[in-house]
Amino acid sequence: MPAAPSIMGLKPFVLETARLRLRPYQADDAADFFAVLDQSRERLQASFPDRLRAVPTLAAAGAQLASFADDWRTGRFYVFGIWHLVSQSYLGDICLMPQRAGQAEIGYYLAPTAEGYGYAREALAAIIQFGFEQVGVERLLIRCFADNARGQQVAQAQGFCLQEPEILPDSLPRFRFNFWDSRPRLPDILHFVRTK
Repeated sequence: MPAAPSIMGLKPFVLETARLRLRPYQADDAADFFAVLDQSRERLQASFPDRLRAVPTLAAAGAQLASFADDWRTGRFYVFGIWHLVSQSYLGDICLMPQRAGQAEIGYYLAPTAEGYGYAREALAAIIQFGFEQVGVERLLIRCFADNARGQQVAQAQGFCLQEPEILPDSLPRFRFNFWDSRPRLPDILHFVRTK
């Protein structure tokens, strides 16, 4: 069993799957990185607002990639770009962010043209292995909007289970128009977890 990472992060390295290469970004990836973000701004706004704010221009993309390199060195955040092995085309991004108590959160997005080919599932499988084996976490988390059926299917296909939402007193409706429906409102964001 690998030891949990120290204050310093892991050395950057490449993950390969049957069709994909996942690797830390390099300075010359800025144009591809920016292009996918820029063409997907409206679609990614709800899920990746911080990323979009940090990269409003191509010039800012280079600074963001340098920040990702620093995150690798400190172990705060492990961000991989996703490339197709054969065509070498840039497809998107997947990251793992260590949290407390042996947990890490996974986030990912693909270019619109890369969706629907199983790339997200393939990249997610590689990151799961990376998280459990290299980073040494015990539990992985994916947060997904309740109306994102495709994202939920990707998580469940890789063994993530929906965590039952915690019903807090504030989430109980105070007045109902339909007295027959006593169910509390479902959360907007669902949590999917997978343990080692």
